Amino acid sequence: MPPTKSAKSAKPSKPATVQQYLAALPPERRAVIQAVREVILANLPEGYQECMQYGMIGYSVPHTLYPPGYHCDPRQPLPFAGLAAQKNAYSLYLMCVYGNSTHDAWFRKAWVAAGKKLDMGKACVRFKRLEDVPLEVVGEAIRRVPVEETIAHYEAAILTMNKAATARRTSAAKAPKPVPPRSSAKPTSPKPKTSRASSTPKRSSNKPTAKKRTARKA
Repeated sequence: MPPTKSAKSAKPSKPATVQQYLAALPPERRAVIQAVREVILANLPEGYQECMQYGMIGYSVPHTLYPPGYHCDPRQPLPFAGLAAQKNAYSLYLMCVYGNSTHDAWFRKAWVAAGKKLDMGKACVRFKRLEDVPLEVVGEAIRRVPVEETIAHYEAAILTMNKAATARRTSAAKAPKPVPPRSSAKPTSPKPKTSRASSTPKRSSNKPTAKKRTARKA
């Protein structure tokens, strides 16, 4: 029996576990992800956990160690790193260098010093082949940031963000309200009203008088 229309249009469910995520990948792409994953796991400091987070393999601070969780979604544990096979490339997310000038500068310098080209945004490293990745640099980037440092850096960043938001609200409240611009058109004075009787000229009578009528008869 052929599948129904609803069965064809149904979206595949997202992997719930890391093993399901790996099993869903083609063998050649699975091999790349697995190689980077093994380096991360070998260097992951005590306290972090591996899990599925935001549709990818994630490494995070569990709620047992940091109950507030991630401020964007408190149901999510505090992110530390992530690994994903995208459509045309692979992505390695390193929250351990995001917003930390010391770790960020070290990581970029070490990657380039390894003779590899770095394609990186604020936290996301993109690569297309395993040969493009200096695995020893990835391992060191993971190993050098313990859980306590991740939590302390995150809370300091949140505090700074909240202070900036409060300062913006205070500044907006103190700012003078804009005055609506005045119209440039000159006001016209109303014309004086005139009565109809005074404005209408008196009609002259052209009828002849009695004397003139008598004279005409004679």
